[in-house]
Amino acid sequence: MTRSHAPDAFDIPAYRRALGGFATGVCVITAHTEEGPFGITVNSFTSVSLEPPLILWCLDRASWRHDAFARADRFAVHVLPVEDREMSDRFAWGVCRLSSEEFDSSSPEPPRLKNALTRLDCLASERIVMGDHLTIVGAVERFETRPGDALTYYRGRYGAATEPAPALATEDKT
Repeated sequence: MTRSHAPDAFDIPAYRRALGGFATGVCVITAHTEEGPFGITVNSFTSVSLEPPLILWCLDRASWRHDAFARADRFAVHVLPVEDREMSDRFAWGVCRLSSEEFDSSSPEPPRLKNALTRLDCLASERIVMGDHLTIVGAVERFETRPGDALTYYRGRYGAATEPAPALATEDKT
């Protein structure tokens, strides 16, 4: 059964549930902040441009971590593997400060989580207030990626996107 909502009776909780119908990957954003190295779980990540390489993510303006991430000039985006569900929960709801064992602390770059499928080191290039969120655009300076199954989020639950099998040489590449 499909439910629709008229604009004059806009139901925010129903709208949130409707948005949950879009399966997303799960990312942790990390940055060095005035309070130390922080992480925050987001699913509002997307590629913006290949040339130049730009990405964006959105930060809830009501989050107690808003100011720390809004001020960060550099940050890293980490696409989580399926086995890092506990890390996702922790950075979404729990302690956001990273311990020195969780990231490569030998670099002045943004904190780099050790188990990410993909990591993008970014320089914040734009910050745009849009409704109740801050949209942060990042210029990608470096990246690393490896194979593996990705953690996903759909209708309020975790899932997995499995690593695709290698393409056969005879498959159409269009």
